[in-house]
Amino acid sequence: MKNVTINNQVLPALGIGTWEMGDDPEVREEEITAIRSGLDAGLTVIDTAEMYGNGHSEELVGEAIKPYQRSQIFLISKVLPQNASAHKMRQSLAASLKRLQTDYLDLYLYHWRGMVPLLETVSELQSLQDEGLIRAWGVSNFDIDDMEELWQVPNGQNCVVNEDLYNLETRGIEFSLLPWQREHHVPLIAYSPLGRGPKMGSTMMKNQAVLQVAEEHEASPYQILLAWVMQQPDVMAIPKSSSSKHLLSNLKALDIELTPEDLQVLEQAYPKPDHKEPLAIY
Repeated sequence: MKNVTINNQVLPALGIGTWEMGDDPEVREEEITAIRSGLDAGLTVIDTAEMYGNGHSEELVGEAIKPYQRSQIFLISKVLPQNASAHKMRQSLAASLKRLQTDYLDLYLYHWRGMVPLLETVSELQSLQDEGLIRAWGVSNFDIDDMEELWQVPNGQNCVVNEDLYNLETRGIEFSLLPWQREHHVPLIAYSPLGRGPKMGSTMMKNQAVLQVAEEHEASPYQILLAWVMQQPDVMAIPKSSSSKHLLSNLKALDIELTPEDLQVLEQAYPKPDHKEPLAIY
């Protein structure tokens, strides 16, 4: 099983994403069952945010993890930019903890850059960590310029992770951000590792190169795309999995080892970028 180390904890390279989960009462039980199926199968990382469904995702996660030993789960949530001030962040975290029915987070992320000075946000994140309300903190949707600025802020180098959009089809971070993170030992959490879906123009599921590699491994296109993301060093993938069937299928990607020939086939279909692309915020 592929692993990623975050804040000195060795974690599966596959996490449970919860974007757009918790909003529909009709599928609530199915979503809870999916999260629990992942936990039962050995996944330990759950990623959520106060933004997701205006807190409904956190409430869903809180209910799903009730039967489990809290120490066995690596729980991530995120603070919105408008709440990332010294005045509001503590209140925002308290609300997230209440919805999640826990007294601490393993990782608290600054969801994306806003108007609050970075120095103030980092100072408050560090205070929350020092008090034990969060075990570690990181950022999300930061580009190379943001990370370099963060590294100049007092305590900024205590950031343990950056979470960004990354998949075979959207590789802009490979131009400068991903090399910078590797050089500075900052792992990446990749959201939307399966792309953003056909409605937003994603073609990967039907791409002949992806289908060819999938056939050679007797795998699905989804599993190949996840395997590609997780084969990158120090990268964790967090696909949204609202059904147990899909989540358990995703697990097989942890055991797929793509060959150099596989990677070359995929590279020809989706080349590495020669310029920095703008980030898309989720």
